[in-house]
Amino acid sequence: MPTITTTLASPDVWDDIQYALSGGGDGRSCQCVWPVLTNKEWETTDLDQRTKLFQQEVASDRPPGIVAYVDGDAAGWVRVGRRPAQRRLARTRNIVATTHEALDDESVWAVSCFVVRKEHRGKGLNAALLDAAIEFARSSGARVIEGYPIDTAKTNVRVNDLFHGALSTFLAAGFAEIPGPKPERPLVTLEVA
Repeated sequence: MPTITTTLASPDVWDDIQYALSGGGDGRSCQCVWPVLTNKEWETTDLDQRTKLFQQEVASDRPPGIVAYVDGDAAGWVRVGRRPAQRRLARTRNIVATTHEALDDESVWAVSCFVVRKEHRGKGLNAALLDAAIEFARSSGARVIEGYPIDTAKTNVRVNDLFHGALSTFLAAGFAEIPGPKPERPLVTLEVA
C-alpha cells in the first residue's frame, strides 16, 4: 500500500507542485489560477502569465493549496483558501444561486480544484488532499468550507472535467449536500468552527 503525505504550498515545493500539475489534464496550462481570475482576465493571460501569478500566490503569506506525495513522489494538488479570494466563484451562477453564505465572508473557505497525475489516480489521493485541506482551513480560522463537486452518479463526465472533485469524496469527508439548479453540480458544505 502506498504512503500518501501532504504539505502546504510554499516556494520550497514549487517544483513538486509543477510536477503534480503536469501529469495529465489541464493543470499545467491552468496553473490553478482559473478560480482567482475573471473570464476576461483568463482569456487575456497566457501560460507564462498564469505561471507567474501562481508562483506569486505560492510565495505569499496565504498559501493557495496543498501538494500530495505518493511514496515521496509529487502526485497531486488541491486548491483551498478563502472563498472571496477565489473571485470566479462569486461570479458562478450555480454557486450564487445555491450558497447560504454571504459571498464576501472571509470565514468561508472553498475547495475548488483537484489535480492528480494519471499514474496516481485511483489511490485515494483526492480524499487525502481533501482531508489536508479541511485541516488547513480549520487551523486557519475557517468557519465553513464549501466545495463544488460533480455528482458522477447523475452525469457522465470526462476525467479531465473532474477537477472540481467527485461528490462521493466530499460526502465521505462529512460534507452536506445543498441541491441547486444543476442536479449534477451540487454545492457541499462543512462547518469546521
